[in-house]
Amino acid sequence: MSLRNQKDVERFLENDPWLMEILKAVKTLQLPDWWVCAGAIRSAIWDALHGFEKKTPIQDVDVIYFDPKQPKESEEKILEDRLRMLMPEVPWSVKNQARMHVINNLQPYVSSEDAISKFPETPTALGAKLDEQDRLFLTAPCGMEDVLAMEVRPTQLFKETRDLYAIYEQRLRKKDWTAVWPRVTLYQN
Repeated sequence: MSLRNQKDVERFLENDPWLMEILKAVKTLQLPDWWVCAGAIRSAIWDALHGFEKKTPIQDVDVIYFDPKQPKESEEKILEDRLRMLMPEVPWSVKNQARMHVINNLQPYVSSEDAISKFPETPTALGAKLDEQDRLFLTAPCGMEDVLAMEVRPTQLFKETRDLYAIYEQRLRKKDWTAVWPRVTLYQN
């Protein structure tokens, strides 16, 4: 499949029935500043670029939102349960980015897109959501170049901070993306 830019990716994702069902399920929660992000989006793109007929199984579907008024983890578990009622076969992971900066030992995020920009790898720093008319929107605060070139690099924050760069390197080993997508290139200092 030929995916050359963000518009190509948006059209491709709009035509993915599984992903659209995921997005519609999350939309029913009416969360503030919500996105389905990270591996669910990246994996769909890399599967297409590799010409895979079947979707690569993913560990979880990351759903993020930004709500400083409800920063309790218990609220996230309730939301996961609600999504499991809609789509029980999906491994949901819901996180309020208004609290995740504490867990990641960072300055407070100002929005979900700010949080996405601080994910460890550039091709994972992606999110998709639907508007009121079910049109798909894609955010890529670190750009689309790396995911489309199938190149894994640290985001700026993880590149500049020694402790975070070590986490990036650990993730490269743990995720072993080249075993699943052999055309992916991993970059390290």
